[in-house]
Amino acid sequence: MTTLDLKTANCEALEPAARAVLSEAAYNYYAGGAEDETTLRANRAAFGRLYLRPRVLVDVGEVDTSVEILGERLSMPILLAPTAFQRLAHPDGEKASARAARAAGTLMVASTLSTTSVGDTAAAAPGPLWFQLYVYRKRDITRALVERAEAAGCTAICLTVTVPVQGNRERDTRTGFRLPPELEMANFAGMPQAAFPDDAAGSGLEAFIAREFDPTLTWSAVDWLRSITRLPIVLKGIVTPEDAALAVEHGADAVIVSNHGGRQLDCAEPTLLALPRVADAVAGRIPVLMDGGIRRGTDVVKALALGARAVLVGRPVLWGLAAGGQPGVERVLEMLGGELRRTLALLGRPSVSAVDASAITEIQGLVLPPRG
Repeated sequence: MTTLDLKTANCEALEPAARAVLSEAAYNYYAGGAEDETTLRANRAAFGRLYLRPRVLVDVGEVDTSVEILGERLSMPILLAPTAFQRLAHPDGEKASARAARAAGTLMVASTLSTTSVGDTAAAAPGPLWFQLYVYRKRDITRALVERAEAAGCTAICLTVTVPVQGNRERDTRTGFRLPPELEMANFAGMPQAAFPDDAAGSGLEAFIAREFDPTLTWSAVDWLRSITRLPIVLKGIVTPEDAALAVEHGADAVIVSNHGGRQLDCAEPTLLALPRVADAVAGRIPVLMDGGIRRGTDVVKALALGARAVLVGRPVLWGLAAGGQPGVERVLEMLGGELRRTLALLGRPSVSAVDASAITEIQGLVLPPRG
């Protein structure tokens, strides 16, 4: 049963509807950022610094929102970001999100810390699926996860590189964030890693990360990952041109400009502002994607204009999932896709590929690529 009229909602309206049905701890886990949540707010606010430059008398009778990424043709440049513990939002959890992504003609990035295994998620919605990965202290655990993703038919490995330690998520400490007894991290079923440490004080997730994640990672971990899989490797968490250049050097197949939704290093640069410098450093050699603060179709276009091939959406998907299950997630993608199509038409850009830096205004303090 849905908790709102999905026909009239917008992405912002979904959050209070979701909050009404989520536990306090679950809501704050999904919504929260690190420390003062400066970066969390800045990710969203950055979009207000850009304005669009519409061209007129352009034939937009047909508007093409499709895009190709790593050999997959998607209906729109909007992917579902990896978000953990989705069964906290709805009993169908990751399965519902994957089905919604498939129905919309796009793809989901399944979190390592899912409450549904990657195999069950893939089986629920056959089609393109990426698997998000952390590297663990015990490399055999990481290897086993990669093998499970390959066996499930995942088409890329998305290595998150922003969590050598967990950010200071004060909301989770305050609520003592835990998974309820009926849920586990399903990709670790039958292993000690399926649950948070029993004796954890404060956030159980923070204790889990401190126990399991490898804080000594260097670029050699990317080389190691390449040695154990033939799948494309996407590095999630690249925010500087220096690291973008290193990503290309170490054989990454794509990068995602991401500050982990403002949940790791507070006061980190908003991703929209980091995006053009990363795109410039990559110089078209591999696709650049971004996440952080996407709420409207206009946001998607601004990201495309700054060099992104596509964007990933996290929190709105969770709000849709909590408020309405699979139909709620479908509605999020329908809204964003519809807004994207309308924005392109009003902007005088009949396709995603027609969007470049000439579609946006110059903003003081923001370095933009040259206009075409």
